[in-house]
Amino acid sequence: MNREIILMRHGQPNLTMLGKVSLFEMKHWIEHYNLSEITRQPAPQASMQLAATARVIVSSSAPRALSSVRALCLQPTVVDPVFCETQLPHGRWRLPKLSGFTWAFILRISWLCGFSGTVESARQARLRAGKAARQLQDLSSAGPVLLLGHGFMNRMIGKQLEANGWTRQIRNGNRYWSTVVYQMNQQ
Repeated sequence: MNREIILMRHGQPNLTMLGKVSLFEMKHWIEHYNLSEITRQPAPQASMQLAATARVIVSSSAPRALSSVRALCLQPTVVDPVFCETQLPHGRWRLPKLSGFTWAFILRISWLCGFSGTVESARQARLRAGKAARQLQDLSSAGPVLLLGHGFMNRMIGKQLEANGWTRQIRNGNRYWSTVVYQMNQQ
């Protein structure tokens, strides 16, 4: 029997914050992003079809993940903050001002290089991803599991699954609604 875990990234967040912000203002930008749901566009048909194969529906507790579950016309079995996206640090600089997404990219690279400020470090996030992967593996004994999660944390969970012997079967990119499917062959 094959066990299966599907890691799906949430849909596009509904963000109204446009314009440039300073590193200091990123704290507010990040808070706004973390509270956002997804746009009202329907989920892609391929995502709907893949999601329909799952017996266990898992979601991070972030509004963008929960609203993605609703867009798939599903109800989560498990909602847990362990599946939430890795946090971004912020700083005190008031200049320069860049787009929030540009700062997010710079801050993610800085975070990977060791700067975490007051948020969870990359090492702590890897430990959390290990815990999340174990939870998904346990749930997979009941049938295929779908996790509605986040880009970076899903990648970290995927690495943990691979380290635990799971094989990546399908991967369709890193965009919103992208998926990665892992299987564990049982003899």
